[in-house]
Amino acid sequence: MGEIRNAYVTAAASAVALLRNPAVAAAWDKPSALTEFSVAGLAGHLAQQLVRVADALASEAAREPVPLLEHYTRSAWVQEGLDHESNVSIRRGGEVAAAGGPDALAAATEELLGRQRAVLPAEPADRVIELPQWSLRLDDFLLTRLMELVVHADDLASSVGVPTPELPPEVIEPVVELLARLAVHRHGATAVIRTLSRTERAPATISAF
Repeated sequence: MGEIRNAYVTAAASAVALLRNPAVAAAWDKPSALTEFSVAGLAGHLAQQLVRVADALASEAAREPVPLLEHYTRSAWVQEGLDHESNVSIRRGGEVAAAGGPDALAAATEELLGRQRAVLPAEPADRVIELPQWSLRLDDFLLTRLMELVVHADDLASSVGVPTPELPPEVIEPVVELLARLAVHRHGATAVIRTLSRTERAPATISAF
């Protein structure tokens, strides 16, 4: 299985373990560290990353895949604010996913992971998956989900007062690289270089989103 596929499975397994942490269930109905997300909704959104992969694996691509960066520049949620329908829909989806409670969410997510662990090695290296508005290479899509899993695991852990899950370099490094590429695209190379090397000239933010 390829490096990104292995990294995705590792991050997904860590997310399942976090969803099973008793601290998540204890804080289920409380606000999370993310604006307008409850802990339940954030846990549901974290789990939804595996659902997105399951849907992608079941798809049949009908179009040429777009480059990874273009996937983000085309995505409304990246460009718009918290009140845009795309972001409202994301929050709503997390709440719906979590409606059965923490135990049911963790169990369903673990089941999905087991299936994906079994089928991902057999997927062709050039596999293309279909998204609602365009197509993407499977490994590029898995990198997007890997990033979501790493970022939102940190959000969820921070929300419930537990340490952020420790993940190996093969998981963290591609996520850092992707976020850096997105930050350069959004803010320009100079802003990113200054932030990483010159605190006295660093801009207020180089957030990728």
